[in-house]
Amino acid sequence: MSIRRIDVGPRMSQIVIHGNTVYLAGQVGAPDGNVASQTRDILAAIDELLAKAGSDKTKILQAIIWLADMSTFAEMNGEWDKWVPQGNTPARATGEAKLAGPEYLVEIIITAAI
Repeated sequence: MSIRRIDVGPRMSQIVIHGNTVYLAGQVGAPDGNVASQTRDILAAIDELLAKAGSDKTKILQAIIWLADMSTFAEMNGEWDKWVPQGNTPARATGEAKLAGPEYLVEIIITAAI
C-alpha cells in the first residue's frame, strides 16, 4: 500500500494516508484562548484536514484527547458533544498531559477512514 503525505513540514506531516486510513497530527488551538475556544479551533481544523484527505468527521475511527488539566474535561466535552455526529461517535480516550507549552490546554489526535 502506498503512503501519501499532505501538508508536509520539517518535523511532521499534518496528514498521512495509508490505504484507506487517515492519520492526523495532533492539533492544538490558538494559545490565547480557554479550553472551550481552543477545542472549537481544533475541531474546525480537524474538519478542514479531513476534507483535504477526502474524509469527514462521520468517518473518525479514534480520537485521543490530551488536556493540560483534567479539571477542564467538562468544558472540552461540551464542545466535543456539539461537534461529534451522534451515531458516528469514535472510540475515544482522554487523559492529562504536559503539552508543548503552558499556553496549550487541549490537543486532539484523530484517526479516520476515507
